Amino acid sequence: MPSLNVTFTEAELEEIRTASAEQSLKSYVHDTALNAARSRKALVAQLAQRVAATSAELNARLA
Repeated sequence: MPSLNVTFTEAELEEIRTASAEQSLKSYVHDTALNAARSRKALVAQLAQRVAATSAELNARLA
């Protein structure tokens, strides 16, 4: 299975350890990374819809 080595400062790692108190560190970082990626994908889709709607409205006014 592919893996990813990520470097953190001691302060960053301590912050992650504190946040992951209920989960293993590995599981927490995995879940957090996927949630961030999925959230970004959803945001991009929402913004694309908004741009398309605005463009359609502007094109209708210009026609």
